[in-house]
Amino acid sequence: MKILLVEDELKVVSILKMGFEEEGYEVEVAFDGKVGQHLALQNTYDVILLDIGLPYLNGYELCEQIRRRDATVPILMLTALGTTDNKVDAFHLGADDYVVKPFVFRELLARVQALARRAAPSSAVELQAGDLELNTRTKVVRRAGQLLTLTAREFALLALLLQHKNEVLTRPFIAEKVWSLKFDTGTNVVDVYINYLRNKVDKPFDNQLIQTVVGMGYVLRDEAAA
Repeated sequence: MKILLVEDELKVVSILKMGFEEEGYEVEVAFDGKVGQHLALQNTYDVILLDIGLPYLNGYELCEQIRRRDATVPILMLTALGTTDNKVDAFHLGADDYVVKPFVFRELLARVQALARRAAPSSAVELQAGDLELNTRTKVVRRAGQLLTLTAREFALLALLLQHKNEVLTRPFIAEKVWSLKFDTGTNVVDVYINYLRNKVDKPFDNQLIQTVVGMGYVLRDEAAA
């Protein structure tokens, strides 16, 4: 597995590089956002770790730029900024996970491995509900034969809804599964992304698959099961 670490603290870089390499991983390091941007956009990585407080180009900006070019590479933010707003901002920009410094390396390693597993090809390739089709390996989504363009987070959310089609999913469940985030009632990240999905998956079509269950959560109804 190949990891890109974008971090400007030499001590943190030394600890992480040594730890990941002892586990058999290849680690490339960038000490500022500009170098990280060049490496991330020119090379292929299994996971990218980003600090937020980087010189020249901060981690938020870098995460957003990477997402514009690559919708699937897992991105983990590794930072001392630990408020809910910090986390939600990072997730809105396309981050897949968020770890606050100081951290325990074993937990960070487990999170990196989990992100890499999620991104790996799955044997459960085709997910379908009515005329909506999602391929977990090729990352292709179609509805009524029309190709849909989703961000990585939108894809993960739609895949979760399809995996649990006809089941009502609560906001805390969705937040945990898609964002690895303990749900905070003060944030509307789940609702925002449900709305993003509806605009792409439902709005252009006659039948609305994604439905709100008031007071409970969201469900993707399979027309074929109706």
